[in-house]
Amino acid sequence: MPRATVDITPAGQRPDEDPSLAVRNNGGVEPSSDPAPAGRREALLVLSFGGPEGPDDVMPFLENVTRGRGVPRERLEEVAEHYHHFGGVSPINEQNKALIAAVEKELAAAGMDLPVYWGNRNWAPYVEDTWAQMAADGIEHVYVFPTSSTASYSSCRQYHEDIARARVSFGGGPTAEKLPHYFDAPGFIRANADALAAAIASLPAEVRDSARLVATAHSIPDSMAAVAGPDGGAYQAELLAAAERVVAEVAPGRTFDLVWQSRSGPPSVPWLEPDVNDHLRALAASGETAVVLFPIGFVSDHLEVIWDLDNEAKETAEEVGLAFARAATAGIHPAFVESVRLLLEERRAGGLPRLGTNCPAHCCFVPPRPARG
Repeated sequence: MPRATVDITPAGQRPDEDPSLAVRNNGGVEPSSDPAPAGRREALLVLSFGGPEGPDDVMPFLENVTRGRGVPRERLEEVAEHYHHFGGVSPINEQNKALIAAVEKELAAAGMDLPVYWGNRNWAPYVEDTWAQMAADGIEHVYVFPTSSTASYSSCRQYHEDIARARVSFGGGPTAEKLPHYFDAPGFIRANADALAAAIASLPAEVRDSARLVATAHSIPDSMAAVAGPDGGAYQAELLAAAERVVAEVAPGRTFDLVWQSRSGPPSVPWLEPDVNDHLRALAASGETAVVLFPIGFVSDHLEVIWDLDNEAKETAEEVGLAFARAATAGIHPAFVESVRLLLEERRAGGLPRLGTNCPAHCCFVPPRPARG
């Protein structure tokens, strides 16, 4: 089932010109600094990447993910094998269901009577279908929680585009505002810190205090990183800030590295480096004996974590003689679940919308590549 393709930019407007996606998705006005109006029917939407549910879904799903990017068929087939290693089922779906269940319980315990919906960019339940369901249910305004915590086209602006696509496809429906970046949310930091501490403790006692701490995040093209955030460079800056906070909680004063994983672009296009596997080899060559990876750029143990780190990076570490441990992602850690509620409460209470909610029109905009030929 292909993802819907619609034009989300109004006629006569460039994608990086006002009114911004945030304004258009909010019905033509900036996200408000006033408290949510009484009686408005609201909902929370968990908006995610999506993933295949069986072997027959894998290639159509990957075609959705890479549409318009010119990724060679052989590269899709290579990635497809990663999914087939797990029966063609992406773990992200069950993880999103678990997160939604935990958030629903958290909201109920806090006396917040908001329904929680789920929509995806690249596979069912598509956000377009979820939008239609929310409209049918009488929802007037939606707070969108994306399963990415930082700035960049892929981790922020594209979620604004998903909302816009759903609204254009439906012809309106609820107004919407994306919740702000949460790379520095105390609950997100707490969840990652607990996971890092557990990973360090899993190493042999003789290397725990000397193991190199290495934060990982999804690599993106240099051109995308350069325009992340209103002034550029926000993707690396936010990830670095999150990793610093996590390490400060677990091992104050200990050094760490921020490296990249899961690049998918052609070799001719520069992406953020070093790659985690190259970095592991360099660490071993410099005399390090143990490493702990903590995937600060991810919120759940989906395929790019359990394959790229638990298989490929682990194998690299074994090849070069590094003791290896990998920290869990935030997942459904209670502190992370609580942080979702707190982000929601923050926006409903009013106040100046933070980055991620009221992004400028040019923020994270990557000009489309010229058509080949």
